Amino acid sequence: MAHYTTADQIDVAVVADRYGLTGPSLAPLSGGAANSSFRLACDEGEYVLTSLDNHDEATATTLARHTRALHRLGLPTSEVVSATDGSLVVPLGDRLLVLKKWIAGAVEQPLPLALLPEAGSLLARLHALAPDAEDLDDVPVSARRLSQEHVAAISGFADQEFAQWLTSRLARVRSAEADSHRVPCLIHGDLFDDNVIVREDGGLSVLDWETISLDDPLLDLGMAAVGLAQDSAGLLDTERFHALLDGYEKTRPLTAVDRAILPLEIEHAALIIAFHRYYRHNVRFPNPQRATYHRAMVRYTESVGDRV
Repeated sequence: MAHYTTADQIDVAVVADRYGLTGPSLAPLSGGAANSSFRLACDEGEYVLTSLDNHDEATATTLARHTRALHRLGLPTSEVVSATDGSLVVPLGDRLLVLKKWIAGAVEQPLPLALLPEAGSLLARLHALAPDAEDLDDVPVSARRLSQEHVAAISGFADQEFAQWLTSRLARVRSAEADSHRVPCLIHGDLFDDNVIVREDGGLSVLDWETISLDDPLLDLGMAAVGLAQDSAGLLDTERFHALLDGYEKTRPLTAVDRAILPLEIEHAALIIAFHRYYRHNVRFPNPQRATYHRAMVRYTESVGDRV
């Protein structure tokens, strides 16, 4: 099963020493499907301390560099704090820690409708950034898509009805994408409401760059539609989707061809999420309470064609 860090496993005095902080206290934060985060309060201010439980030192450092680069380019996101020796990642026993400045605000689920245009605008700003900027020139290519290993695993799923549905849908999407020639750009890959902070000043900040890659911007917009544009029944919400899209297009207008292919990319994004939900909760870390979690994405996927 997955293993996560708890507050009592972190020597906060050692952490404070590595960062030159005084009077520290630590409290766990909820959320986080892959890592463990804590609110660190001290005399110097408030921070988020994250234990990158599913990283090695190389990938942890890469994630910290990418986050720092995006903040320096003006995107509203976490500001990574260097240790006193200049390092972005601090090893503590068998754990790898990253410190970021606290963003005053809250996660709101679902993200309010009135804020969806700004979320779309932020995504468009990301897509417009130079992909070869300093500390971003090693961003992986197409990493949010299912790998060959992922696709090969589908045939072995115990739920063969889901496996056949997923295989058929993926084949349809990939056939349609074969004629696509959009220029890859930086994408977030996981713009769900739990990765968005509604700041106290009313603006938005984007978190969690673990799935950043170079890819089709429409796939990223499709992923945002999955993450931010669901109704109370878990189906695509047309009003929420168009609010997101309106904000995006004010910064980065779509062509008629883009608009025609966008429903397919929303479906593709939902298929990716459906795979990972099944694979995580039924194959990697079997969890009977989450064994059917993927079915929500089946329903969402089948709602797209009638609602876009």
